[in-house]
Amino acid sequence: MTVTARVRKWLPYAGIILVVGYCLAPFYWMLVSSLRRTSDIFQNTPIPTRISFENYRAILDPSQEFTRALLNSIVVAGTTTLLALVLATFTAYAMARLSFPFKRLVLTVIIATSMFPVVSIVVPLLKVFTGIGWINTYQAMIVPSMSFALPLAVWNLTTFFRQMPMELEQAAMVDGCTRGQAFRKVIVPLAAPGLFTTAIITFICAWNEFLIALTMANEPDMQTAPVAISKFSGATQFETPFGSQMAAGVVVTIPLVIMVIVFQRRIVAGLTSGAAK
Repeated sequence: MTVTARVRKWLPYAGIILVVGYCLAPFYWMLVSSLRRTSDIFQNTPIPTRISFENYRAILDPSQEFTRALLNSIVVAGTTTLLALVLATFTAYAMARLSFPFKRLVLTVIIATSMFPVVSIVVPLLKVFTGIGWINTYQAMIVPSMSFALPLAVWNLTTFFRQMPMELEQAAMVDGCTRGQAFRKVIVPLAAPGLFTTAIITFICAWNEFLIALTMANEPDMQTAPVAISKFSGATQFETPFGSQMAAGVVVTIPLVIMVIVFQRRIVAGLTSGAAK
């Protein structure tokens, strides 16, 4: 094998390694920084000279209320994902299977609503929620989060349902199923990869949401994890708790990593469905 052939053989692998390294480098540095002592936080060594868990003990201190913030994030992101997935499943199936006037326009409007910046809807919603007493409640964070979670889920699932052949429902109805039974017993189980993929993407978006949670909740016991991290304070007013913020970032990332690892096969199946006929 010539040198040129060897280079061509290994070049794709080198590119993959480069891209993976570029993507993972910030997370690696976040982990390393979280394991440094406060006095060593500005060291540039790739491995801590002395591993310390003081940053993790600091964020788990009851005075920080970080564990409560994690619970709030789980409630808000989980509820948003569940509601978006249920509503999007029925909506996407209707958009993919039913014929009605202005269907393309309706789908365009659904996607267009997700293009509005969050800051443009926060102020009006803040006024409305203040009037009805929703400030510092879960619903004040869940309802606005649906504005970007639901269009995203509808778009993904509509594309997925369109790839499923109509003969599936027809065969089920020939065997005696109604349209609803065919959808529940045949289509939904077969659509599981797409549903899992959409749920993961929606959960990640809701989990990382910051502006809505910052605006709608001003009490510490209702803040989500991203907001709690932004409000970490150091020992003095001139100190920035980089170590604690890095440790909190690691803790916040762990649930997402676990979800991706557990549902890895379903996610890949959902992303690749319809790629080959």
